[in-house]
Amino acid sequence: MTRVLGYGTLVACVVGALGLAAQEPIFRGRGDAVRVFVTVTDRDGRLVTNLPRESFEIRDEGRPQPITLFDNSPQPIRLIVMIDVSGSMEGNLPLLRAASEQLIGRLRPDDLMRLGTFGRSVAIGPSFTKDPRELLETLPRVIEGDAPTPLWRAIDEAISAFGDENEERRVVLVLSDGKDSGPIEFRQRYVSQGEVIDRARNEDVMVYGIGMRSRPRQRQVGIGPGGLQAALLADLPDPGLALVAENTGGGYVEIRPGQDLAAAFAQVADELHGQYLISFAPPRRDGKSHDIEVRVSERGMKARARKSYVAPKQ
Repeated sequence: MTRVLGYGTLVACVVGALGLAAQEPIFRGRGDAVRVFVTVTDRDGRLVTNLPRESFEIRDEGRPQPITLFDNSPQPIRLIVMIDVSGSMEGNLPLLRAASEQLIGRLRPDDLMRLGTFGRSVAIGPSFTKDPRELLETLPRVIEGDAPTPLWRAIDEAISAFGDENEERRVVLVLSDGKDSGPIEFRQRYVSQGEVIDRARNEDVMVYGIGMRSRPRQRQVGIGPGGLQAALLADLPDPGLALVAENTGGGYVEIRPGQDLAAAFAQVADELHGQYLISFAPPRRDGKSHDIEVRVSERGMKARARKSYVAPKQ
């Protein structure tokens, strides 16, 4: 779901997250159960965190499924944050550092994080930690003015960085202000948006996106309406990032120059800690992709969750 949010709405989301209340014991295991993390918002986009189990329905290929586990207490997170350091982000390092510090400060005791960047190359911190100094060391001291935007490769490498820790909840948060530029090096494998969605679904990874509109740099504008339109679109984030977030159950926020990036990072952290965990047994263990849908019975409320999962094989 794509949103362009102002600061007031972001603060409202943060405040709404403070009303968390546990319903049942935290779900730690996985097994063959299908885990679905659900965000519920009201008409104004504020988080709703106190609905009972009876308010939810989950469907597999259109058929309602019994909910076997339900919990709305904060779940431990393994978070990888990928920050765009392409040329269009030149001069934004202080802003990126301040926003990262805000996010790190909102980690709970059982959360861990890795910080990565993508531009001339894709780099991810060596280990999951909560140490601000270790996390912020990944940010470069200088951004090259002609660095590309390997957006899909960055998300693909972030998914790989989780390794085999299948029991933990895995989330990738991406900040980018540009469109995917394709392979970084000659003969490098091309990674598409579709591949990223499929891999995130197969490996149970939720992707969040923050699209940042670039401050346009001096450049020549082509003659005619087509040239002007191309120039305007060049300053917009990749629209595919919102689609990746939607399909994996994450959220997408788009901010304009001058809006509070730190508040957007804080919103994501608070939303992750204000989600519901629903679990159900897969009706068929056929190793195939299944479409799922989560519904809430309260009027005016909207549930957001991943769109599909891959069933285990018999």
